[in-house]
Amino acid sequence: MFEAHYEEWLDDQLKAGSMERQRRLKNHGYAEKVFMEQVWWPAMGQMEHLYGEYEVNDFKDGVRFLDFAYLRHPHKIAIEIDGYGPHCRDIDRRAFADRLVRQNHLILDDWILLRFSFDDVKEHPRQCQQMIQQMLGKLYSQEAVRELTLHQREIIRIVSHQLKPVPPVEISNILGISTQFARKLMQDLVVKQYLASASQGERVRYYRIGKRKLER
Repeated sequence: MFEAHYEEWLDDQLKAGSMERQRRLKNHGYAEKVFMEQVWWPAMGQMEHLYGEYEVNDFKDGVRFLDFAYLRHPHKIAIEIDGYGPHCRDIDRRAFADRLVRQNHLILDDWILLRFSFDDVKEHPRQCQQMIQQMLGKLYSQEAVRELTLHQREIIRIVSHQLKPVPPVEISNILGISTQFARKLMQDLVVKQYLASASQGERVRYYRIGKRKLER
């Protein structure tokens, strides 16, 4: 499932931006794809609002590229995947200072910055997933109530009345919707903190009620 959505997302990304952005996207790095497959997709279940190799104006009137940008009003979120390779260990003082200045200018331009080490992406993806879910839940919590669909409100009601964690297939049977659609709705509710994962592994198979309460 991921591969099909990833290819569709990548094709759509290649339709916009500079020649350099398109070149970077065509050579989309191993680390970036692993992040999308092991962190972003399990956490979000969709790629809407996510842009790869996003161009931002440099403070020196040049252009720099973010690994990912999540652009959903009213926030701008930059996501960077940092590897610990020879080029990182051997970075000189000037390049190190330049990285810090670049980060500071993003913050001054009202970007919210999230950085993940590639080691954590590979070895602790669930931890990275939770950080993204918590951040988006916090940023969009007020907006979340207005965004709930009738299906999502019913899902919250069903899960809150169950003694055991609920799988998407059960929601599918009760509401008469596809299991895939039920899973997508439930993943969105995790982001908004109405539901939480009740699974031990990396793949979320069961859901329980989350921290936020449904307002009547």
